[in-house]
Amino acid sequence: MEYELDDDPARIQPDVVWEWLSTEAYWGRQRTRADLDTQIAGAWRVVGAYRSDTGEQVGFARAVSDGVAVAYLADVFVIEPHRANALGTRMVQLMIDDGPGSHFRWILFTSDAHGLYERFGFAPPDATAMVRPAR
Repeated sequence: MEYELDDDPARIQPDVVWEWLSTEAYWGRQRTRADLDTQIAGAWRVVGAYRSDTGEQVGFARAVSDGVAVAYLADVFVIEPHRANALGTRMVQLMIDDGPGSHFRWILFTSDAHGLYERFGFAPPDATAMVRPAR
């Protein structure tokens, strides 16, 4: 199966993103659909992965940024039947290395995809990093 990646926000299929994030993601399930719609609309960048034959969205990533120096990568996923096609790697590469933020300091949180992100230079935070957990 062939896939295409695109950073055009108009191509994002919010129903697909909501379906996966609200049922499959271990993170952010406290969000409502309205919250997710607001996050997508306010994203600095979004990347989608799509089947070339049908245009169906099968992957997603979004980033929040000041557009100058720092960006936060969030909500990266590939729907199960389409995994093992390097789509996660390709989406992260398009978002980070091939995009306008390639020189930024990038931040993310993950509990299970360290190997993917280490390929893009992510590492445990240094002594200057602090995080205030959600309340």
